[in-house]
Amino acid sequence: MVRAGLAPAVTGATVIGVEVRDPRALKRHLPLVGDDGLGGHGVTLTAEAGAARAADFERRMVGLTLEAPARRGKFMWVPVRAVRPVDGAADVPGVALLAHLGMSGQLLLRSLEAPDDRHVRIRLWIEHPEHGPLRLDFSDQRLFGSLALDTLVSVADAMGDASDRRAMIPSQAFRIARDPLDPAFDDARFADALRSRSSGVKKLLLDQALVSGVGNIYADEALWRARVHPETPGSALGPRKARELLARLREVFAQALAEGGTSFDAQYVNVNGQAGYFAHSLNAYGRTGQPCPRCGTPIKRVPFGGRSSHFCPRCQRRR
Repeated sequence: MVRAGLAPAVTGATVIGVEVRDPRALKRHLPLVGDDGLGGHGVTLTAEAGAARAADFERRMVGLTLEAPARRGKFMWVPVRAVRPVDGAADVPGVALLAHLGMSGQLLLRSLEAPDDRHVRIRLWIEHPEHGPLRLDFSDQRLFGSLALDTLVSVADAMGDASDRRAMIPSQAFRIARDPLDPAFDDARFADALRSRSSGVKKLLLDQALVSGVGNIYADEALWRARVHPETPGSALGPRKARELLARLREVFAQALAEGGTSFDAQYVNVNGQAGYFAHSLNAYGRTGQPCPRCGTPIKRVPFGGRSSHFCPRCQRRR
């Protein structure tokens, strides 16, 4: 949803200004060449190192042209190219602006005169040939998310050949699998991987190396629709049920996209600041004790890895 909302406004736009208000939002940013002594991504920055990293990011972003955004899981990236020489180079090959939204990160499109958003950590001013000047705010209350310039690397499951940008992925997202709506998602490989493991099927759906984009809510909803208990071992699924689960997962994704996502509070909004309403369509998640929409049995909630699983004990009997 974030990628789709940003694409029309950022594709082909040029970055004309950058302001890093909080260098902590650059914890995954690394220099493109060499070592600047700032440490690896994810480290706690000193004030001096944070200022140096902010200056590095601001200097390198200005003047870049943004290409069509792409996404895997919680990672979204925008390949970039230079419209003027940067540090003597005619172009910046194989580089992308990488965004990880964490739990509360937002990328918000704004007009230049729009009032400040809360918790803005980084601001980009862009100029689009059709839409004109715009503001792109990275806002993050909890600071689990970040922006970075990252190198693009080839991946085995890529679309196109090595010269195609679709065959590249940021190095920090290298191990993240495709999501079920990706045109190159391998259905057979997913089903085989699911059925080859003895872990509970919900745990497998949340494994980013197997499939990306599936959070706790969407996993519960897909399992409810497929009538599969969350603790059913993947190896207990037959080929037909594995394919059905993937189909139900795609249904959940498609409906959530159509309804703007799942917003439970003001933190979860799209690029225009609007809340999604998929939460009103949930059949299992968050409905503890309420009747199952299918059979009327009260929805059950059980602990799951620090979170919760919601399911119908009648419709989703454990195998």
